[in-house]
Amino acid sequence: MELATFFDHTILKADAKKEEIERLIAEAKQYHFASVCINPVWVPFASEALKGCDVKVCTVIGFPLGATTTAAKVFETEDAITNGASEVDMVISIGLLKEGDDQAVEEDIRAVVNTAKNKAIVKVIIETSLLTDEEKVRACQLAKKAGADFVKTSTGFSTGGANVADVALMRKTVGEKMGVKASGGIHTLKDAKALIRAGATRLGASASVKIMNEEYSIK
Repeated sequence: MELATFFDHTILKADAKKEEIERLIAEAKQYHFASVCINPVWVPFASEALKGCDVKVCTVIGFPLGATTTAAKVFETEDAITNGASEVDMVISIGLLKEGDDQAVEEDIRAVVNTAKNKAIVKVIIETSLLTDEEKVRACQLAKKAGADFVKTSTGFSTGGANVADVALMRKTVGEKMGVKASGGIHTLKDAKALIRAGATRLGASASVKIMNEEYSIK
């Protein structure tokens, strides 16, 4: 598989301006990235700009803390899909997971999955930097039980991003059929390839173009 097709080309910073979103979209088209990953406010603009293109529109739900109510996450998901998103990356209720309330976490994920069913794929951000290994395993198991398409390491807004050990643990937990997205702190071709070898099937990065240029310079 082409390296470019692993990337969700990402800008999620709060102060991103329209010209930066335009550049992100142009780069995604040029390199044939899997998607652009943007905040919900930019979804209508990106959806229009990418009409008829192979690049998907991905957005974030309950971002970056995961601490909104399930009803709010469901509304955000419906709104994003109406506006043209075909991929949604939701943050779990991290505090509830750490509290041991697995049922509430699973129901929260399932509500978003059911809302997106047949309309958008759902990636579940578990925020690995805040979890023990046991909690990472439980979070992945709950996402799988709830019918999500992917588990994802990080928002990129917490205390750490993706690493090889976490991706390998997540892949081992969910098995071969479910997607694993590594996100946060992916800056080099070496980083990207190590995470793919560990089991990542999607990479969230703002350095996607730099990484692709590294790849082309080697070829």
